[in-house]
Amino acid sequence: MKRLVVVVGMVLVLSWTCVAQSSAADAPATKEDIQKYLQVVQSRDMAKKMIAVMSQSIHQMMHQQYLKDKDNLPADYESKMTARMDGMFENMPWDEMLQAMAPAYQKHFTKGDVDNLVAFYSSPTGEKLLREMPSIMAEAMQDMMPIMTKYMDTVKQTLLKETDAMIAQSKKESDAKTPATRN
Repeated sequence: MKRLVVVVGMVLVLSWTCVAQSSAADAPATKEDIQKYLQVVQSRDMAKKMIAVMSQSIHQMMHQQYLKDKDNLPADYESKMTARMDGMFENMPWDEMLQAMAPAYQKHFTKGDVDNLVAFYSSPTGEKLLREMPSIMAEAMQDMMPIMTKYMDTVKQTLLKETDAMIAQSKKESDAKTPATRN
């Protein structure tokens, strides 16, 4: 009988330990958990690299726009816009942005999720993904840029046509309401 009580007691203790561990993994991620994750994924460096890639693409788009409209723009337009864009990216409030991200991560990930993400990004494959992601994004952006430019040109033309049609309709309605003055 003593053995049965000891065995049942051990089963209960082990079961409770498993439940406690499971509950800890299902607990909401803390701000510290998220900060550790963001540190492991090198979020600050990754964001700066992504911004550099985006900046390069934006500079290309601005240059193409400048070439299209250079007769209507001042000679220093491109250099001024490039300097303005670079200054904007350099002065981004990274620390505030990273702090602002934490609640969204906490809302969507449990402590167990974050621990698994940290484990993955600490692995050789996760580290490789982090190393290669900026290059992958740069290549993908370069490949997508002609498609995006063509699409945006189409959207721009459509919007211009619709705007012109609305102006014409509005003018027609306005002319219809205003009686013609005769001399």
